Amino acid sequence: MNLPWVSRVFGLIFTRRNELETRDKIIAVAIREFSAAGIKSVTMDRIAREAGISKKTIYQEFKDKKELVYETFFRELEKNACKLKDMEVDADGVIEHLIEFSRFLRERFTDMHPMVLNEIKRYYPESWALFEQFKEEYAIRNLEDLMERGKALGYFRPEINSRLLALMRLEQISLLLDPSRFNPVKVNLGEIQLQMFEHFLYGIFTEKGRVAYQEQMNHQL
Repeated sequence: MNLPWVSRVFGLIFTRRNELETRDKIIAVAIREFSAAGIKSVTMDRIAREAGISKKTIYQEFKDKKELVYETFFRELEKNACKLKDMEVDADGVIEHLIEFSRFLRERFTDMHPMVLNEIKRYYPESWALFEQFKEEYAIRNLEDLMERGKALGYFRPEINSRLLALMRLEQISLLLDPSRFNPVKVNLGEIQLQMFEHFLYGIFTEKGRVAYQEQMNHQL
């Protein structure tokens, strides 16, 4: 039986799948290139070349570089949000969660070009708004909830203001992304993040928390 509409439907599905694959490929390449070299220095020509497609194909998927930056940044923040959610589920307890959170920060800042967030803040306000939303809805909430659990278990000092300290911790992270204060050529941002994170922790630990953290870190080594 000849059903021409079936061919048309499957043809549309195939075309749409190819379009999605092309879009995903462009985003994947853009994420890789932006992370390696920063946003400003990566041109659409470079992305097209690395993706093995024409620049015209990119502009069929994205109106301009601003839209591409927005989509790539959204994908990365979405992945980070999923990672934070997974930590909540997978970690056995507060101390384990802290160690995973520390590792997460170090990996993210080691893999990312130090100018990326600074460039987004200066030149891409719509994308920066995504970052602010991510901080509020995921990063700050995750850390605040973690500190409240730690207080209940006796790991953190009971008098600390969890919300205020979570905000402060996220501002510490943002501070390190300011090249006028920390030159990424001269310092290892991933290592500094770890140092500042531990400084933060020892300011809120009780003796029980400090001992538990050191035991876990020694076990990791």
